[in-house]
Amino acid sequence: MDPELVIASSAADAGIGCWDLHSGAEHLRYRSCASPPHGLVCVGRRFLASSQLRPPSSSSSGSVLYWSWNKPQVEVKSFPAEPINPLASNSDGTYIVGGGASGDIYLWEVATGRLLKKWHAHYRAVTCLVFSDDQSLLISGAEDGSVRVWSLLMIFDDMRREQARHLYEYSFSEHTLRVTDIATGYGGCNAIIVSTSEDRTCKVWSLSKGKLLRNIVFPSIIDAIALDPGEHVFYAGGRDGKIYIAALTAQGTSSNSYGMHIIGSLADHSKPVTCLAFDADGVLLV
Repeated sequence: MDPELVIASSAADAGIGCWDLHSGAEHLRYRSCASPPHGLVCVGRRFLASSQLRPPSSSSSGSVLYWSWNKPQVEVKSFPAEPINPLASNSDGTYIVGGGASGDIYLWEVATGRLLKKWHAHYRAVTCLVFSDDQSLLISGAEDGSVRVWSLLMIFDDMRREQARHLYEYSFSEHTLRVTDIATGYGGCNAIIVSTSEDRTCKVWSLSKGKLLRNIVFPSIIDAIALDPGEHVFYAGGRDGKIYIAALTAQGTSSNSYGMHIIGSLADHSKPVTCLAFDADGVLLV
């Protein structure tokens, strides 16, 4: 049985660390990586890809780097039309999508490296990208506070694109500041999504109804969220070092006061919490 791994990188040029989740032993360190938030992605079970946050004078500025699992050196370096911030890949590693500083989203075919689609998604830089669990939808967030839902069927259907008034399925604009993270539940187009922003709120949305279900205000800016696999609660990592536990099923309507949906917190970090994820069994929160 293959070990379950934890993979992490940062904007500091410290490479990518890869550790065994259960023993804590470092398996490998991939060199020369300085990725922005949400800029590191596993492409299927095949390789790693990372956008780069580097000064313009650097030879890797604006590039996307690729590593094989068993080699610490960069294998492929690509240079998109503009610097890419977040990256995402569908579950089988067929496509990679990237969000640009211009607000454009790019979709590449992994097997050939070809740019298949490009569209203007947001008025400001894209900050988050995530696929729905059935891979039919792409959800994006941006610096302008908007969250938009895109159907891949629409994106790939040129005739429908020409006839449509807009490409997105839904556009949610209730956040007032930069979107910092997005998490999706189970159920494809019937799932819920949770978005968080520098406005200190997490918002729960229904994809089937296309509307806001719940607004939760936190004492701190939240940069990372993870949904409990049972979708009873979600975990929100704050810049105050706390991980807040918020109920998804709490009774009542949207609230602008602390505590209505926040049912607990973990306070073992001394600095901001930047990433959260569950292990494959949904038992351990990392």
